Parts: sequence; structure tokens; C-alpha cells
Amino acid sequence: MITMSSREFNQDVSKAKRYSHSGPVFISDRGHVAHVLLTIDEYHKIINPDQKTIVELLSMPEAGDIEFEPPKLSNKLIRPEDFD
Repeated sequence: MITMSSREFNQDVSKAKRYSHSGPVFISDRGHVAHVLLTIDEYHKIINPDQKTIVELLSMPEAGDIEFEPPKLSNKLIRPEDFD
């Protein structure tokens, strides 16, 4: 757990941002924790704990038992167009 005073934070914001990649950075004001700096990914995890990534949504592990036999394609895939 990293804690910085508001003075330290104001003097070296880039240092606080680097620290935030390891976890939340608590910023104190007059000896009391007043703010927390998080990466955007950590913030999204907090506000949307059940939200899945696109990869998780598309994986469909329950679809493994579905039988699927696609129809065979005909030879008429390419046909001339009539623009008249």
C-alpha cells in the first residue's frame, strides 16, 4: 500500500502514476487519506465487477456440445451482374 502526502503528489505526479501500476496510491491531506489514484483498468474492475471482456463474451464455452454441419456451397458463387 502506497501513501503519498498531497504535497508529495503535487511535486511528483509522474511518480504517483508509476506507483499506481502496482496498486492504488492513497493521497493524504493533513494526515488523513483523502484521495485514491487508480489506473483506469482497476477503476473499471471496481465499477463493473461482472463485466466481461469481448473475448470472454465470444468464447461461449457452453457451445462446445453443439453439432453443426454447414451446407455445401454450390458452384454458383460468382455470377455476372446485369446493370441494365
